[in-house]
Amino acid sequence: MSTTTHHEKQTGKATASGWIGSALEYYDFFIYAQAAALIFPAIMFDTKDPRMAIIGALGTYVVGYVARPIGAFVLGAWGDKHGRKNVLVLCMLLMGISTTLVAVLPTYQQVGILAPAMLMALRLVQGFAVAGEISGASSMILEHAPFGRRGYFGSFTLQGTQFGQILAAAVFLPLAHYLSDEAFHSWGWRIPFALSAGVVVAGYLIRRKVDETPAFQEEQEEGKVAESPIRQAFRENPGAIGRVFCMALTNIIAVTTSIFGATYATNKDYGIGFHADVYLWIPLLGNVVACVVIPLVGNLSDKIGRRPLMIWAPVLCGLMSYGYLWSISQANVALAIVFSLVMWGAVYQGYNAVFPAFYPELFPTKTRVSSMAIAQNLGTVASSAMVLVFPIVAPPGSTNVVMTVGTLTLVLCVVASIAAWKSPETYRLHGDDLGVPGAQPVPEAEYHRLRNQAIADAKTAKAAKAAA
Repeated sequence: MSTTTHHEKQTGKATASGWIGSALEYYDFFIYAQAAALIFPAIMFDTKDPRMAIIGALGTYVVGYVARPIGAFVLGAWGDKHGRKNVLVLCMLLMGISTTLVAVLPTYQQVGILAPAMLMALRLVQGFAVAGEISGASSMILEHAPFGRRGYFGSFTLQGTQFGQILAAAVFLPLAHYLSDEAFHSWGWRIPFALSAGVVVAGYLIRRKVDETPAFQEEQEEGKVAESPIRQAFRENPGAIGRVFCMALTNIIAVTTSIFGATYATNKDYGIGFHADVYLWIPLLGNVVACVVIPLVGNLSDKIGRRPLMIWAPVLCGLMSYGYLWSISQANVALAIVFSLVMWGAVYQGYNAVFPAFYPELFPTKTRVSSMAIAQNLGTVASSAMVLVFPIVAPPGSTNVVMTVGTLTLVLCVVASIAAWKSPETYRLHGDDLGVPGAQPVPEAEYHRLRNQAIADAKTAKAAKAAA
């Protein structure tokens, strides 16, 4: 087997591992998000105070994000000290087991306060585990990908997360539609969580076949593996960590559309009146479009760079959030779907498809997983905490929901865009120069020649495999 063919196979395996792992883990993560908005306020909390039940259910969703910084510090350091492959297998096992156990939890009516307490404990484990997934998978794909194609291959990590959300909604939709409300709230909601048992087996089988990345192996062979990657990351790359934190605030778009949007549209106290199975179609259709758009945008970032997309996508999405929320306030399903397709399915992917390559490119190999995990997860936590703020500043019965929530969303998106504008361009830097201050990019003409050669090599390898 030629070196090129072997490299292409490992790139494919690493990309498939990142895609499938992210899909499985984010299926777990987002079935909880749907349940937190649609089910848990009624069965896991005291329903005598509807507002507190909503805040409590969404609060346990946020708890998963609060656990992320802890997971980021622990799992990020683990990935930089023991390898990308090692940490990704661990993430998968933790996520699958904790999510499966949610399926057998008792309700508030059965055991009282113990129900939300156990739910919160499992949510903590989920959040801890998912903290290492995207940074580990993104670093693994980046370090296996050929020069000039890092954006394209890196984007599949986030295509996996979108597919996981599609799968979550696809499982909930028939249950919400065909089961009576009583059956759905009694036992139907448990089925998606029980299906997560397959995550444990699938994750192990997928990820054990991927080689450790050449970049990390080189660090090991040369004795350059960081003994304290977190301390080193903050000492050497504090500016980049801060900018990634701010860019990660773009996650507010996911919070506004998928989490608060679901509560606003379906919770009876807000009075909009969307049925659960109707609303679930909105993010589902948006994610279907996203799965098509993501690799196209990732490929585009290899042509024109990461910064233009990372600067403009958050601002445009923040502006469009007003229209999305307004369409819900008018109970206009068709218009809400249009906004979901354009804002979430297309425009948001200018950020979503690019950051899996851009973030790890801002850091050197020895602290890459730690730096990205900490910065991205802290930013995600900060933006996700807004799901608690929204029902407080725009509670059921208020008349300013659209302006209040839309403006808060836009402010965070503007901060993210400024951070992207302040960040260096990375797409023409060689792997050894990533995260190195003052590193010079490959001249544009030479870069495109190497990129085209990488594409030609991939086509040759694919043709040889087909002919074998």
